[in-house]
Amino acid sequence: MEKKSTHILNASSNLLGFSLIIITSLKISKISGNTHLDEFAGLACLLFSCSCFFSFLAIRTKSEKQENKYETIADYLFLIALFCIVLAVIIVTVKIID
Repeated sequence: MEKKSTHILNASSNLLGFSLIIITSLKISKISGNTHLDEFAGLACLLFSCSCFFSFLAIRTKSEKQENKYETIADYLFLIALFCIVLAVIIVTVKIID
């Protein structure tokens, strides 16, 4: 099986920046109080940060067992954070349609 840690680290760091842009734009436009969008984006930021951390640990560790454990944790954190971003996009879409 090919290692996914480097891909997770790259994607997580990019989506972390995207989540931070969402939070910043919500604070600037002052619409964060009307929706749960900033909570989902904030949670995504935390999860993407943790995913970056665990994928980095997976890359740097010498133990194969630890590497697989860290990579699995990073993978699941990335998936949950991605789900939070999808919810944020759905909220924005519904807000635009209304």
